[in-house]
Amino acid sequence: MQEKIIILDFGSQTTQLIARRVRELNIYCEILPYNKFPFGNEDGIIGVILSGSPLSVYDEKAFRVDLPRLAASYPLLGICYGAQLMAYTLGGAVEPAPSREYGRAHLSEVDSADPLFKGIEPGAQVWMSHGDTITALPEGFRVLASTPEVHFAAFRSADRPMWGVQFHPEVFHSTCGMELLRNFTVGICGAHCTWSAESFIDSTVEELRRQLGNDKVVLGLSGGVDSSVAAVLLNKAIGSRLTCIFVDHGMLRKDEFASVLRDYECLGLNVIGVDASARFFKDLEGVTEPERKRKIIGADFIKVFDEEAHKIEDVKWLAQGTIYPDCIESLSITGTVIKSHHNVGGLPEKMKLSLCEPLRLLFKDEVRAVGRALGMPEHLITRHPFPGPGLAVRILGDITPEKVRILQEADHIFIQGLRDSGLYDKVWQAGVILLPVQSVGVMGDERTYERAVALRAVTSTDAMTADWAHLPYEFLANVSNEIIRKVRGVNRVCYDISSKPPATIEWE
Repeated sequence: MQEKIIILDFGSQTTQLIARRVRELNIYCEILPYNKFPFGNEDGIIGVILSGSPLSVYDEKAFRVDLPRLAASYPLLGICYGAQLMAYTLGGAVEPAPSREYGRAHLSEVDSADPLFKGIEPGAQVWMSHGDTITALPEGFRVLASTPEVHFAAFRSADRPMWGVQFHPEVFHSTCGMELLRNFTVGICGAHCTWSAESFIDSTVEELRRQLGNDKVVLGLSGGVDSSVAAVLLNKAIGSRLTCIFVDHGMLRKDEFASVLRDYECLGLNVIGVDASARFFKDLEGVTEPERKRKIIGADFIKVFDEEAHKIEDVKWLAQGTIYPDCIESLSITGTVIKSHHNVGGLPEKMKLSLCEPLRLLFKDEVRAVGRALGMPEHLITRHPFPGPGLAVRILGDITPEKVRILQEADHIFIQGLRDSGLYDKVWQAGVILLPVQSVGVMGDERTYERAVALRAVTSTDAMTADWAHLPYEFLANVSNEIIRKVRGVNRVCYDISSKPPATIEWE
């Protein structure tokens, strides 16, 4: 039985970071909505973490959970809203703070004898981000740590396994954060730190064989690391009963359809290539709104898979390379869509295929670790993420074959330039965006009025946060000159220096 920490999500932007930090300790964890704790089906759970939230605990519509029932069975750690929920629900007081507490703070007092703060001394830096403050603890609770501005920075119950911290240990700026999370998960919950890429492969292959039995599976390949790892993992589990379909929707990178099919030859996969570009271009004609583009592309993918699946006798499952960030961004616990992902959201009933997503609970760097453990070629594992809708979400405005041609040529120059300069592996993701504007230029002593493109390159570890890549000016100048010189229809190149948040990695 796999031991795990459950993270109950109350809608915080950093819930995923909690999971990342716990996974870094080689401890398996899962994020669940605050109201979906599996009471009655709790095999393997050894502890529970309550996330932050944009809400106030005293709001009429505040998210709540049965704390006494949870604490009767598991150690609990409340973070920010989670800590305030403990205090407020159990008889303490939470009120609006005189001013928002945001940024770095230092612990002025620490009870280092408590197991949660073992090895953490006064002066440790923590990260605060809250507009409410705890003004009184419930009966039977005591303070464990304070800052000059926040008296109840951390606390615990005297008779129940409940701890709360007002700061965010999951955030990089909390220098004692990993130690605190280790103290909770290992020291208090008793985790054995045995989760790894190898253990994930073993348990997932076993689970897939049990889930799929002797059924046939069709998998949608994109050429990216996620679907490739999913394919190799499924191939290891069920072998020849897996058929992979690689769809060319006409908006792949330059020459990508042929090159990706060649790449898969070395993996021993059964792959069918389908050129469906005419259908996608027709259905996208005149569409400019980003969410409509994604939904049209997603719907057409389903149609293509349905048609191809019907050509294979007795197929029962559709497999996808969906990973954790896809699910998280498609719908947050507060119900706010950041952007929909074409491989998230289920299948139409008429398709009559069940959904198999073996990587659904992995972050991108974990997917790559699994790929290496499976022995996949490094060039497939280190390939930059590429959106499922392809260049369609890098063309702002309507989609036409001519716009795709322009963007393919510009993108090829940028990506190849990164490779040739030894910069490709130093950035997380890169690409070119075709802007819906034209600008005046001068080429060959003649006035031009052509398109502008934006280069986008970011650094990241899991795509949940990202910083713009500080590429050398000389490199950017060379790429700009190459694009303007060789790509007919472009006379201006910009560089995007926005980070995530507040921006997203893709423009649409």
